[in-house]
This record gives sequence, C-alpha cells and structure tokens, in this order.
Amino acid sequence: MQINWNENQALLRGTAAEAPVYSHTNHGMEYEAFPLMVRRLSGAEDRVNVIVSRALLQQHPVQAGQEVEIEGEVRSFNNKSGKGSRLVITLYARQLREGVGEHCNNLVLAGAICKPPVFRRTPMGREICDLLLAVNRRYGRADYLPCIAWGALARRCAELSVGDAIRLEGRFQSRSYTKVEQGETTQRIAYEISVMQLEPVEAIE
Repeated sequence: MQINWNENQALLRGTAAEAPVYSHTNHGMEYEAFPLMVRRLSGAEDRVNVIVSRALLQQHPVQAGQEVEIEGEVRSFNNKSGKGSRLVITLYARQLREGVGEHCNNLVLAGAICKPPVFRRTPMGREICDLLLAVNRRYGRADYLPCIAWGALARRCAELSVGDAIRLEGRFQSRSYTKVEQGETTQRIAYEISVMQLEPVEAIE
C-alpha cells in the first residue's frame, strides 16, 4: 500500500473545559487555545489541548461546557520554557462546529519511525511499546508524535526499525504522572497517541 507522507487527520468530539484564551501570533494570524475533554467508553476522560485561529472562533464561538466537534491535525512543538513537558502535543483545528452525539476520538496518521521502538512490560505483566512517529507537513516541517501500543500490537511495533513507514489509526490520549526533580514532586500530564491499528506502507512524495 502507498500513502502520502502528509496524512494527518483528526476528528474529535467532546466538551470544552474552559473558554478559549490567547495563545500566540504566527504570520500575523492570532491563535487561541482551550482544553477539550473527551470521554472514553470506560468513562475516563482525555484532556486534549486545542489550538484554533481567532478567525475560526469568530465564526464558531466556543464557551466553557459547550459540546464541540473538531476536524484538524495533531501537531507538536518543543517547549523551551523549562516548565512541563519538553514535547507538547496539540490538536490544530481546521474545522469547528457544534458537537452532536457521543464523544469520539479518531486519528489517522502516516509517517516514519524516527527512534528505535522501546518494548517493555508493566509491573502487572502487560506488554507495551513506545514509538516516536515523524509526520511530515506540506512545507518542510514535521511533527514528532509519541505513540503507545499494547499487547500483540506492541510486539509487532517492537519489530519496527528507524525509517520504517507506517500508517496507524488511534486516539489522542492524556495521562497523569508524577515527576520528581531535586526532591520536589509535581503532577504532570503526558500526551500521546494510543495505537489501535497499524500497517506498513510505502511512502510517496
């Protein structure tokens, strides 16, 4: 199967936890950010940081507690502030509308493995594999997205090598963890892609 490197599609439906606030300005365009809470079937929630242009928000205003559906792309950037995670993962909104129906969290990504997979077992014996996927944008940049797979899929991922091209389906996932630095303990949130399906592909430019 052949696939274009630029495949990066996200469809999420959830609840805006807070009202949007100013995030940054890029090439003269202002952007705002807000957290989107998306329920899983288990009842747990994933917290997704959404970046959206102010122009799009003017067409489709968002308020805290509102149900929202977003189509867009998963993006990454390096956090150089020294606070929080070094790699920040966000959902870049291209379309925004009222959310109707059950929450959903669907991603389709195609890219290349850019670090050796890390396979391990949890204290309870579950198999798990960490991947770092590089997904090219159209204009020379790339997003580096941490991915995680479990069980039989983790074993398959452990056999991948740096440079292998893959296409995956999954969900945008958040999880809390404890960070200890210089004797101080803080609670942080990690963001990653939980892999549900995966297949090798032949990339085309």
